[in-house]
Amino acid sequence: MIPLSVLGAGAWGTALAIQFARRLPVCLWARDLDQAAAMARQGQNAAYLPGLAFPVSLQVTADFEAALHHARGGLLIVATPMAGLAEVLVRIQHSSQAGLGAKVLWLCKGFQEGTGALGHEVAQAVAPGLRVGVLSGPSFAQEVACGLPTALVAASVDAALCDEAVATLHGGSLRVYSCADPVGVEVGGAVKNVLAIAAGIADGFRWSGPCGESLGLGLNARAALVTRGLAEMTRLGVALGAQVQTFMGLSGLGDLVLTTTGDLSRNRQVGLRLAQGTPLAQILSELGHVAEGVRSAPMVWQRARRCGVEMPITEAVVQVLNGQHTVAEAVEALMDRRTRPEADGPVA
Repeated sequence: MIPLSVLGAGAWGTALAIQFARRLPVCLWARDLDQAAAMARQGQNAAYLPGLAFPVSLQVTADFEAALHHARGGLLIVATPMAGLAEVLVRIQHSSQAGLGAKVLWLCKGFQEGTGALGHEVAQAVAPGLRVGVLSGPSFAQEVACGLPTALVAASVDAALCDEAVATLHGGSLRVYSCADPVGVEVGGAVKNVLAIAAGIADGFRWSGPCGESLGLGLNARAALVTRGLAEMTRLGVALGAQVQTFMGLSGLGDLVLTTTGDLSRNRQVGLRLAQGTPLAQILSELGHVAEGVRSAPMVWQRARRCGVEMPITEAVVQVLNGQHTVAEAVEALMDRRTRPEADGPVA
């Protein structure tokens, strides 16, 4: 059996560790010593996935080097938020237990705050000696941990790494496909979080109808938003070097549909509450989990502007998040945009 360690004990990292440990010996690393001790003692991650028992083959540790040693020669899955990716990659590259040539996949979905870099760009900058890729796709942590059917994609320009990832991770209720377009997979994973906020806003927004009744925007509006959001995602991805067809797959359309319609989506919940008038700071304080779309939205928009790519839905989300526009003003601005052909080229 190929050894495996998951670095990061949030909801998503824990869920995959549980899933993998049903077939493989897995080590789950938690940054916080008290959290690691509590999980080892309780046999569950009570903070993020309460009630879901760990398989007996799942070890928990706060010792980073021990986690790397467990997976020596195997795979490392980085399950930190995007803000923690660079630090973990540097630690892996300089570790005596892993070092140059270590095989790493990350779960992070977003653009790095401040730089606007995607995961593969972060890796190139801080840890060029690692063999790297991304694991993504439509997946809620709760369902994965419960063993419900899920399909993911492992993407890397390193074909051998993709093959090993599929051979190791595919099995049971988890299907894993390979992809040679990590740029497209990462753009899909990042932008869908921003669009999920937009979908939540659209679903939660209310306005007064002709007879004074309270009306929402409706399912037609959601369908339009998802479709035009996919066009935005694809435009940006192609500008960054991705392949168009990637956005029709699991990490593009699949993840977009899931996060814009599923009630387990944290980013969609942010949008719903923004539409109800709840201040963003209060939403994030009460959420209890990271909503990557809030951090990524300004970076997505800035990256798009540098590439000369129009992303009006993303721009509207940014303006609502930073208080520049109310929800009503953002909706009105989107509806008042000039008309255009739906397909102005392959990625209009």
